[in-house]
Amino acid sequence: MAMGKYSRVDGKKSLNCCSTTSLVVFVAFCLVGVWMLMSSVVPIQSQNVSTEENLTDKSSKHYEDSSGGLSETVTREDDSGSDSQSETNIENTQNVSQDESVSTSEEKQEEVVSKEVSEEKVESESENGDEGNQQEKFVKETSDEKSETEEEPKTENENDGDAKVNDQEASSGDGQSNSEAGSTEEASGKTSENEQTELEGEKKSEGDESADEKKQEDDVPSQTDEEKVENNQDNNSEEGDTSNNMDSEKETEKSSISETQSEYSWKLCNVTAGPDYIPCLDNWKTIRKLSSTMHYEHRERHCPEEASTCLVSLPEGYRRPIQWPTSREKIWYHNVPHTKLAVVKGHQNWVKVTGEYLTFPGGGTQFKNGALHYIDFIQNSLPDIAWGKRSRVILDVGCGVASFGGFLFDRDVLAMSFAPKDEHEAQVQFALERGIPAISAVMGTTRLPYPSSVFDLIHCARCRVPWHVEGGKLLLELNRVLRPGGYFVWSATPVYQKLPEDVGIWKAMSELTKSICWDLVVIKKDKLNQVAAAIYRKPSTNECYNERAQNEPPLCSESDDPNAAWKVPLEACIHKVPEDASDRGSQWPLQWPSRLEKPPYWLKSQLDVNGKSAPEDFISDYKHWKNVVSKTYLTGMGIDWSSVRNVLDMRAVYGGFAAALKDLKVWVMNVVPPIDSRDTLAIIFERGLIGMYHDWCESFSTYPRTYDVVHADHLFSVLKKRCNLVAVIAEVDRILRPEGKLIVWDDAETLNEIESMAKSLQWDIRFTYSKDNKGLLCIQKTFWRPTEQETILSAIA
Repeated sequence: MAMGKYSRVDGKKSLNCCSTTSLVVFVAFCLVGVWMLMSSVVPIQSQNVSTEENLTDKSSKHYEDSSGGLSETVTREDDSGSDSQSETNIENTQNVSQDESVSTSEEKQEEVVSKEVSEEKVESESENGDEGNQQEKFVKETSDEKSETEEEPKTENENDGDAKVNDQEASSGDGQSNSEAGSTEEASGKTSENEQTELEGEKKSEGDESADEKKQEDDVPSQTDEEKVENNQDNNSEEGDTSNNMDSEKETEKSSISETQSEYSWKLCNVTAGPDYIPCLDNWKTIRKLSSTMHYEHRERHCPEEASTCLVSLPEGYRRPIQWPTSREKIWYHNVPHTKLAVVKGHQNWVKVTGEYLTFPGGGTQFKNGALHYIDFIQNSLPDIAWGKRSRVILDVGCGVASFGGFLFDRDVLAMSFAPKDEHEAQVQFALERGIPAISAVMGTTRLPYPSSVFDLIHCARCRVPWHVEGGKLLLELNRVLRPGGYFVWSATPVYQKLPEDVGIWKAMSELTKSICWDLVVIKKDKLNQVAAAIYRKPSTNECYNERAQNEPPLCSESDDPNAAWKVPLEACIHKVPEDASDRGSQWPLQWPSRLEKPPYWLKSQLDVNGKSAPEDFISDYKHWKNVVSKTYLTGMGIDWSSVRNVLDMRAVYGGFAAALKDLKVWVMNVVPPIDSRDTLAIIFERGLIGMYHDWCESFSTYPRTYDVVHADHLFSVLKKRCNLVAVIAEVDRILRPEGKLIVWDDAETLNEIESMAKSLQWDIRFTYSKDNKGLLCIQKTFWRPTEQETILSAIA
């Protein structure tokens, strides 16, 4: 092996030398001298590696600064997320290729350094055993495409098979921000003709190995065992030696991948709803057993006893959704291939079929000439509504395709739209595909999943809700969630038509609204649409309640918590409004956008949260997420935020993440789990944001392929104590759009589980960060679907 090395150098150095014996002897002595210098070139190597490390440290510092309060560097990105770091990334493939072509002397010096670094790694593997494996646990893998571009032709021929396998199995990230991994990867790519690293590696001391291991452990985040094996193969496959060590590593890698695939066996859901499957709304086994449907029980949530772990299929011809704001006017037909509304409501300009698109002219039952005119009509009827200032967060009941809420974005208003999954085919699905906030829900027997006194205004345009029946139980639910002093806008036929049925409903509604102390502020007619709207105002004091001649509907008992909303039955009673000036609801929030950044007045300083007063915790949380979003999410994770519209925060706390996204053209559904979490949802609404309660051990009330980004902050580690984590990830897969991103903060053990499941789903690992047993993971869902099916008997109609 040594002679082969020297003869190669001799071949490079002695092309023009004479062939006399004396000259050969002279050259031999020269080569011996060169060899001795090369053996003592360690200081030069150290200096060169140190330079590379310093450069990489600059790149690491860049990531550290952009990690939003993270004290360590983020370690991996995919191709699309590394553009802004390319100038400081010492591992950039093009730069390496250019450096190799600059001069022969530079190439030789780099080869020497590369050999020494590779030898050091080989010795670490052979002499340190488990210690070396522990070191490599923290090494992240970069794409083998870089290594292949750095190989010389001879090495490409020698390692053609192995290199191709590595290239297919490598992750898509092209940059790492740790200095040791960066220099090792670059050096390894330049040792394509080094066939004697075992002999050379013996010249390294164990002290140097220990120092390097310690540095690498300090600089590089943690990694799964599978990636460790892949990285071992990546670093060694460039060496021409097909040793038993290499074969062992390949076998280990294959075993690791096989174990991951066998651990999680995903199947396609065989259900009646097909690509539109919502487990808790399509539970036909329970629906068939209902004793009554008069209260819309069949449209309410009925979750299966065991959460589903199968994956929902894609509609045939599904394509990446059209971006906002174009999506407000048109979507791909094959993404939501339903035409019933186009037939039934076509004359009202809800939705039309136009070639390969479904188009939305902006009309509705009460505003067939466009939502914007109708929105202006409401404000002109009552200027105090003040869209986007006083009225920021509203509830749209029976939303249809949500054009009302979709065009309210032009007025800085967030509308929480909801409608049932009923014979009006896919109305909420249309809304979500368009990029408009909506959930599938019905006013039936339980409370809506919102705290009390949070909506500035509630709107109902010809919705089919029987407000006046059963003591006004459903209207009293609106009274619960409507902010004191807030408005109820009702534009329905009883307001302006004189048919006997309409007259009877109007009389009943007039009596009911008077008994619950709502003031009829104005009735105004829209001449263009030939409709009218009645606008009511909820009282801001209890004076009217105390002066009623009859206690009907009755006041709720003091033990009835108005904020309790998760699976709480409806009752026909009135909750008193807060009267203490320090209580929530006694004052109107600040105008938008001031209300977003300032702690609500009712967050009492004596309320301690994690050792801080609530206002301090609120401010700290907001600063934290502003830092994380601006320095990591927007610049360092490879997410094209211009293509993001629908965002879900699975554990929102104060809504700081959503608040930090204020300047983007996105909306965020902020979820506060009703179990294992503090009830902070009212704070989120007070800030002018929207959200809801939901227990993630159950399926979410939304259609498949709803969200572009799903965000989970330290949620999964809590959930897995109560839920099947595989079922939770299957639910995330259901609601996340293909090519959508899942961003997870959690402990290292949970992140490893999530990453393993993501790989088995053939998702792309885009970004990882780990320190002190905690970390960050960003994953991109792909279009992959399994072929084997699983029949869900409860979902067969």
